[in-house]
Order: sequence, then C-alpha cells, then structure tokens
Amino acid sequence: MPIVAERKAFSAGLDELNENMATLAELAKLSIRKAVATLETRPEAIASDGRDVFALDQEIYALKQQVVKGCVDLIALHAPVAKDLRLITTSLEISTDLDRIGRYSRDIVEISNLLGEEARSPTAANVDLVRLGNLAIDIVDRALTAFAARDAEAVADIVRRDDPIDDLHDKVFREIIERMTDHSISPRAGAEFVLINRYFERLADHAVNIGLHVTYMVTGVRPRVKAEGAKGPFGDPS
Repeated sequence: MPIVAERKAFSAGLDELNENMATLAELAKLSIRKAVATLETRPEAIASDGRDVFALDQEIYALKQQVVKGCVDLIALHAPVAKDLRLITTSLEISTDLDRIGRYSRDIVEISNLLGEEARSPTAANVDLVRLGNLAIDIVDRALTAFAARDAEAVADIVRRDDPIDDLHDKVFREIIERMTDHSISPRAGAEFVLINRYFERLADHAVNIGLHVTYMVTGVRPRVKAEGAKGPFGDPS
C-alpha cells in the first residue's frame, strides 16, 4: 500500500476507534444511572430502566468486541509506535473496564428485580446504597471525561475520590448487618444489598483503573496500582 494511502487508512482507523470509545463510554454511564434508578422509589420508571440496562449490557459487549477487533487490526496492519500505540492499548484496557461496568449494572438490576419493592424499602441502608451509587456515577463520569480530554492531571483527584467511596461502602455494609439483626430487612434482602454494595465499590475501582490507564496514555508512565485498602492517591498513605 502506498505510504499516503496507508496513513489515511491508519488515521481513519484511529478516528473510528475514538468514535467507538466515546459511544462505549456514554453507554456505560447510562447503564449505571439507570441501575441506580431501580433502587429508588420511582415505580413508573423501574421496569423501563431495568429493561434498558439489559439492552445496554448487550450493546456494550458487542461494541467492546468491535473495539478489540479494531485495535488488533490497527496494531497488526500499521505497527503503530509511541503515543498512537499507547492510545490503542489504553483503549483495549478501558474497553474491558467499560464492559465490566455494564455487567455490574446489569447485576444490580437483576437483584433489584428479584427483590421487588423490598429493594426500595425506606431503610437507611437503601438510602446510603443510592448515595453510594451516585458517587459511583460521579467517579466513572470523571474518569471518562479525563479519557476523552486526555487529561492526566485529573487522575490524582479521581483516585482520591475513591477513598470516601471505600469508607461509605464499609459504613453501608455495617448498616446492612444491623438492619438484618434488628429485622428491619429480611436476611435475603440483606444478603442481596451486600452484593449491590460491593458492586458499587467495584464500579468505582474500575473508574480508578480508567484514570490510571489515562495517565499511561498521556505520559507513557504507568502509575502504581492502588493497593487493596490503601488510602490516598496511587496507594500512598494519607
């Protein structure tokens, strides 16, 4: 292939990758918002939001597969280097995080459907679960904004925001156990709430992963992964 034509093909492939990643990000953010909505007292929206999340999960998975194929083709056909290679490999990694975000959102909806109105009972645990879900929405949105803007400077703030989410996760877990003990909620509902609590915490972890991938994409330096239970940015004590 002539050099000019090859460059055009490579540029077109990068443009398609960027468009697919932007769409994937929007689908993932929408799936979390709708999943959290199924835990709130909005009966008229619950069924429709739940169906939407199932459809979004399928769309996210299909688009993720398309992204993976596009990345492999770009590497195999054009042998990119430097920042272009970092963009492609980062997109591969982030597409996996977004696929997991879609799956966790679907898991939350499945539990909400299983519990019915018990999932939306006005207990303190449920109120804080919704609050945790909204924090997860916020941190994922910030991480994906940093990716779209190629903003490595925003990542330290994203990592810091994960600490309050971890703290709230621990608080909600204790609340759920207390509600089960005093019979405010059934053991079955409590066990399912524990799962949702964990899923929201994992959503935030995927947002941190996305932020760390952004740092590598922009700077070429891979930051240290935040250790389990560590506080502060990049696992540093605070």
